Amino acid sequence: MVAETYDVASYELADIGARCVAWFIDGTILFLIESAGFFTARETGVGIGFVIGLAYTWFFLTRNQGQTPGKLLMKIRVIKTDGTPISDSDAVIRYVGTFINSVCLIGWLWVLLDENRQGWHDKFAHTYVVKAE
Repeated sequence: MVAETYDVASYELADIGARCVAWFIDGTILFLIESAGFFTARETGVGIGFVIGLAYTWFFLTRNQGQTPGKLLMKIRVIKTDGTPISDSDAVIRYVGTFINSVCLIGWLWVLLDENRQGWHDKFAHTYVVKAE
């Protein structure tokens, strides 16, 4: 099997530790927001949580230079594999990919195995997480 690699000469890939801390920060923010939504709308709480998470991810990754609050604090960001900013559809694909990662935990673990440090959500959306300049 031939590994698909991309030229990232002008970007330094983010380390796993920074990605994990950013994920924890964003997860905590989303948990607090989504918990309030769940308690006010129990029947639709999961759906509301999905939409809030999608909106959060979409807004910050596409309108804030590829940085959610967690990524901003950790000085990392998400870019396309060609170095350009991600699009609206890329952000949605990447977010949906995070759910696939959660069902098949190997999607998260793939970051540890991949030479470009891409999880499945990154592979689906053709993105890298890099150190912010």
